[in-house]
Amino acid sequence: MKRPVENSEQEVLAGLVERVTFHSLESGFCVLRLKARGHRDFVTTIGHAAMISAGEWVTASGDWVNDRTHGLQFRARFLKTSAPTSLDGIEKYLGSGMIRGIGPVYAKRMVKMFGKDVFDLIEAEPTRLREVEGIGPKRADKITSAWADQKVIREIMVFLHSHAVGTARAVRIFKTYGVDAVQVMSENPYRLARDIRGIGFRTADLIAEKLGIEKNAMIRVRAGISYALTEAMGNGHCGLPRKELIPLAIKLLEVPDDLIHTAIELEMSEGTVTADTVGDLPCVFLSGLYHAEKGVADRFQNLNAGPLPWPDIDADKAIPWIEKKTGLTLAETQAEAVRLALRSKVMVITGGPGVGKTTIVNSILQILAAKAVKLLLCAPTGRAAKRMKEATGMEAKTIHRMLEIDPKSFSFKRNEESPLDCDLLVVDESSMVDVSLMHSLLKAVPDHAALLIVGDIDQLPSVGPGQVLADVIGSDAIPVVRLTEVFRQAAQSKIITSAHRINQGQLPDLTKPDGESDFYFVPAEDPDQAVTRILDMVKNRIPKRFGLDPIRDIQVLCPMNRGGVGARSLNIELQAALNPPGENKVERFGSTFAPGDKVMQIENDYDKEVYNGDIGYVEGVDLNEGELTASFDGRTVTYLFGELDTLVLAYAATIHKSQGSEYPAVVIPVLTQHYAMLQRNLLYTGITRGKRLVVIIGQRKAVAIAVKNVSGRRRWSKLDEWLVGGDAA
Repeated sequence: MKRPVENSEQEVLAGLVERVTFHSLESGFCVLRLKARGHRDFVTTIGHAAMISAGEWVTASGDWVNDRTHGLQFRARFLKTSAPTSLDGIEKYLGSGMIRGIGPVYAKRMVKMFGKDVFDLIEAEPTRLREVEGIGPKRADKITSAWADQKVIREIMVFLHSHAVGTARAVRIFKTYGVDAVQVMSENPYRLARDIRGIGFRTADLIAEKLGIEKNAMIRVRAGISYALTEAMGNGHCGLPRKELIPLAIKLLEVPDDLIHTAIELEMSEGTVTADTVGDLPCVFLSGLYHAEKGVADRFQNLNAGPLPWPDIDADKAIPWIEKKTGLTLAETQAEAVRLALRSKVMVITGGPGVGKTTIVNSILQILAAKAVKLLLCAPTGRAAKRMKEATGMEAKTIHRMLEIDPKSFSFKRNEESPLDCDLLVVDESSMVDVSLMHSLLKAVPDHAALLIVGDIDQLPSVGPGQVLADVIGSDAIPVVRLTEVFRQAAQSKIITSAHRINQGQLPDLTKPDGESDFYFVPAEDPDQAVTRILDMVKNRIPKRFGLDPIRDIQVLCPMNRGGVGARSLNIELQAALNPPGENKVERFGSTFAPGDKVMQIENDYDKEVYNGDIGYVEGVDLNEGELTASFDGRTVTYLFGELDTLVLAYAATIHKSQGSEYPAVVIPVLTQHYAMLQRNLLYTGITRGKRLVVIIGQRKAVAIAVKNVSGRRRWSKLDEWLVGGDAA
């Protein structure tokens, strides 16, 4: 069954044909993958064309269709190979938000008054803009200034469009290189892949080819080596074995292996990459990650070797004192953990939900606070820091905020020269911290201070490279408390018992519970049925039965982004069901945003102080000013329309993006459609995000596959070797 999600008016899509997936010579029906302007991801476009081939520039008008099998597609009612030049096209361009001060209303008025001459007039006779109703001196100045800023961008765009690069990327290129953009690209187009988010090696390679750079050119082969290692970094690796890297590079570059070996040697001589071994296996690392891992190991060892920053504490007196103060009796395992912490310079506490991590940490903190020990608490995300503060009653910050990020240099003000002012640093949700961030954090810990690392080793590893928590625990170089006992109160929660069963490789109880429960399984045999049940669950059943707000309290968590039951497709369905956009909306980068929408920031923005994974709510859309405002934890953040590629709808999100967060209720689709992502740690992480309610919707078979699958791919890192005393080759 197909459920089209259609706009009230036809949209225009323009871009480069990346691939012709299907084309019928008889009917002209075609399925295209477009690298479209204004879209982060390739757009699947369906339409009719007599002849079509990869590399052609097409303009299509039509509407969006959300197909439950294939996901979001653009259905082109009209497809041609040249850009529109009509008044309608000009109006659409002007009203798109690219020029601040012009929204759809003013765009219509300007085109009506000046017709096709409007662009020339803005540039040559800007004073005439005031002839348009509603445009006063201030708005005219704003339009003129914005147009001047766009002039260089437009020139760059002409260059880029001739080399198959879309508008959104062109803007990013301009922001990075300014007026030198064309010169930089002409000299070394591969810099784009290194310097600019959203531009990969393949795009840079296409530009290079058009500029006449040979396939075997060393500048290309060296860029390909860095690209292969950067791609590996995206999968969590700090490096790759040579026996993996070289075939990967040959496949990517289509050049002889002797050129690959030469390129690796040249990259090593410049310090871009570093050669070493993992075990007995020769590997190549990105130098930055290699040195970060070595730096993390050195700091752990140095900190651990030093004396305690507090005088000896008699645990036999401290533990009864804290029990009396809190009214809680510590279990023997908890008391032992407190004893170890009071005599350890560096320590790790790991365990799943309901095992008493918070009780132990609170006990340690209160005992040390009574001894006037200076405490600092941090976590990788805003939500995790907030939860930490609520759990301990003490101030907790994000790692970035605590280290005082400098948005201009992307560096931290707190480091070895300007360390943190503390005697003990506590890091929560440490499984999320990648090797680069951990390196920056440890550099800022003063030599005298102690370090307490808290996290759940069984959750998903960090999105960024490395596996710091797993390597630290696996090395046996640092004292570790592993908590496994689920306490009686927690054991009454089916969420917690189900999570632990999954972690032990056992299927959770999926039978219908007698009476009220906090964990439910709702069968759905196919994607269509799953989507229908998810929508009903979020919109009707959970709010009615549990009194929860469908937008603010319920989070749909998906194993992956793609597919009909992926986060992208479900966001469109959920938006239509919960907050259908009215007239006041903005469409950018494949998403429609309107007041009331739940959104997520998908990359760190240090200027705006919003970070990857932060959830907010759209407060307003100003079409004339080209601005959207959203609230994040009560703080209003403003986005220009051109910046909306850092926002996505968040009615549904991936489980990876939910790390460090908790929600009153989570709904998790689990179907064999998600086969590639069905892993035990993924399901475990998803279930442990729910505080009051978890609902799994899908197939028992898919749940069983996830529970059994512990084959998460090995991450190539050397930290555990460094920690047990390995030296660089």
